[in-house]
Amino acid sequence: MTDAPAPPLIALVEMTSGIDPDANLRTMDRALGAAAAAGATMAFFPEMSVLLDRDRTRSAAHIGTEGDSSWVPALQAMAQARGLWIHSGSMPFLSDDGSRRINRSHVIAADGTVVAAYDKIHMFDVSLPSGESWSESSSYAGGESLVVVGTPIGMLGLSICYDLRFPELYRALVERGAEVIAIPAAFTVSTGEAHWHVLQRARAIENGCHVVAAAQAGTHADGRSTYGHSLAVGPWGEILGESTASGVAGDTYARLVLAPIDGAATARARQSIPIDRSRANRRLIL
Repeated sequence: MTDAPAPPLIALVEMTSGIDPDANLRTMDRALGAAAAAGATMAFFPEMSVLLDRDRTRSAAHIGTEGDSSWVPALQAMAQARGLWIHSGSMPFLSDDGSRRINRSHVIAADGTVVAAYDKIHMFDVSLPSGESWSESSSYAGGESLVVVGTPIGMLGLSICYDLRFPELYRALVERGAEVIAIPAAFTVSTGEAHWHVLQRARAIENGCHVVAAAQAGTHADGRSTYGHSLAVGPWGEILGESTASGVAGDTYARLVLAPIDGAATARARQSIPIDRSRANRRLIL
């Protein structure tokens, strides 16, 4: 009797991205080197990994259409050099007609091929009790398509940050075959302290999925602060890995969280609590 192969290992890369894309890309490359050395199969970056800048006038100098940008080719080259699959977290681009920005994730295979892209659907338009106010929709257009893609860690459903608050999105991803959900984020400190862990674990439990959430953390060059606590959550709701670093600053910071992604755990969770079967059998009383 032979031992079962070990489940694939992922690396969540927690960052304190800044306003210089070249500096952020150098940090990402160093983190990928560390992830490869640790035996990871796939690395996940946070939302706005390559550029995090709330000053829309200043950031405009760096943001163009994807076709005119060097960022994705740079990550493709890193994937090839390190032999790793990469989830980019997300990056800002202009729509093809140049009228709006889009917040886009990419999944890149170890040979450098871009196998999927996803545009954030839900815009973060809020006024928080902390006094913070955010209006993403004033500059960004929301995406319209759900994306699930095959990877070495299973069928991966894509989402970004504020999407986390919309459980119907994750139900739809699971119905399309998702076994693992990526939720790269740049959560504010106040919302992170209140909701980050419970929402990540809820999405994992209610869908019988692994959730992998690489996060921005610390004090950024544009003046904002983000919550961090990058998480990998198992389909039973257990935390498989978490970053607890705090007080970090600067665009050279990156911290790895390593976690196994065991497909058998997904099957066990879904067999133990057969939500799909119960949903199919339910009778609604209106």
